[in-house]
Amino acid sequence: MRAFVGFFTTKSLYEYVDKFKEETKDFIRGKWIEPQNLHMTFQFLGEINQEQAVSVLKNIQRIADRYKPFKVQYRSLGVFPDRKRPRILWIGVSRGENTLKRLASEISQLNRKVGIRVDSKPFHPHVTVCRIKEADRRKLGGFMNRYRNFNFGEEVVDRIALISSSLTSIGPIYTVVEEFYFRRNGS
Repeated sequence: MRAFVGFFTTKSLYEYVDKFKEETKDFIRGKWIEPQNLHMTFQFLGEINQEQAVSVLKNIQRIADRYKPFKVQYRSLGVFPDRKRPRILWIGVSRGENTLKRLASEISQLNRKVGIRVDSKPFHPHVTVCRIKEADRRKLGGFMNRYRNFNFGEEVVDRIALISSSLTSIGPIYTVVEEFYFRRNGS
């Protein structure tokens, strides 16, 4: 199974993706993420077998038991790898960023122990909104500057999940294998 550990965002970001598609139709050619597929990935696992999937589920359950729900604030736009070679357009996070980084680190560390590779790139909390094929970099830069420090809303993150990803000709199909709600009370 091809999978990742993450969570789906709430509907609050959906309206912005439609707005972005319209605003950028003259200078971005790419694959926009379907609203129901907007998510944050803590760790991409790649192909994992059944034994690894069971270990990952145990790991994320252990982590979920130690966390309480927390708020994230979605803010600003960015691109990976950089503005000279934009391939991914994303919405970033301001509030809750450190907690998301800590979660991603704990997930990766536990999963490494069961033989799952850890990405060498540092975790950067974001929600991908478009996979860019071609873009007018100057216009894209202006577009991103308009949304610098823009507040896209907030949501409470209260769960993490193992999510399978099936690639199809019409795009990926994501399925929650199992999700675990944060259980810790208090601060």
